[in-house]
Amino acid sequence: MAEITAALVKDLREKSGVGMMDCKNALQETGGDMDAAMELLRKKGLSKAEKKSGRAAAEGLVAGKVSADGRTGVLVELNAETDFVAKNDTFQAAAREIAGVALTAEGIDAISAAKTSKGETVSEMVTHMIATIGENMRLRRSARLTVSAGAVSLYLHNAQGEGVGRLGVLVALEGAGDQATLKDVGRKIAMHVAGTPTPPLALSPDDLDPVAVEKEKKFLTDQALESGKPIGVVEKMIEGRIRKWQEEVVLLKQPFVMNPDQTIEQLVADTAKQLGSPVTVKGFVRFALGEGVDKGPEGPDFAAEVASMAGQS
Repeated sequence: MAEITAALVKDLREKSGVGMMDCKNALQETGGDMDAAMELLRKKGLSKAEKKSGRAAAEGLVAGKVSADGRTGVLVELNAETDFVAKNDTFQAAAREIAGVALTAEGIDAISAAKTSKGETVSEMVTHMIATIGENMRLRRSARLTVSAGAVSLYLHNAQGEGVGRLGVLVALEGAGDQATLKDVGRKIAMHVAGTPTPPLALSPDDLDPVAVEKEKKFLTDQALESGKPIGVVEKMIEGRIRKWQEEVVLLKQPFVMNPDQTIEQLVADTAKQLGSPVTVKGFVRFALGEGVDKGPEGPDFAAEVASMAGQS
């Protein structure tokens, strides 16, 4: 049996990222065999990860990246149990790594199965972090925007480190004009999406979810009926109010936060005029960390935090 020296333990620690005592115990159990110790730690890590998989994970980071040619951008949300983990260098590096992988692998399943720069899959990397850091983690969602000509711009609000934050926005501008200009305008629109008091639900009225429209229509109808007005009057009132609501919640119709006298639609039109060629907002994505996650009775109040962030620029 090989002697379990401090140097051997240190070597396993550097290769595995697991604590010194766990490394020492693994080497003792495997008679000092480094490969066997690594496999034992991996199996123990899977066991620990399985035990933690049911725990709520609504904290963590949103990571973003834009391709070298500026025409593809991605966002991913990597969750953990506490905001303390978001400050962990290993966790931040993992979030950035996953964003890089997402540039070539689309969808959670494909990203999870794709290899990282170290040769392990993203799924294996997350499992390893669970075992090492001691919290449940999951790759919750991803999004990608691409243009054939133009620019995809990224804005990360409340940044926690390079390429990571608590709220991320992508905006894709399609156009044949100067890419640097399109990138700059796209970033300004992304900042608008992150900071406007009414986060946009869709790009245009036609893109709104019919379920959301019907829900708002019912709310407005019930509200109007409570006033005692006749149903015929209420129906006419609702037509105008639903149009107003649609203009408030679609991106192109919103007043630009940096110039409220100008809508986003007008900003894009002015950019097209400046460049001398058509410009179109192909799409946008907004990820606010933890939104929609069931955090349980002991979970943090994310709704209040996101509302607070939305008011910042």
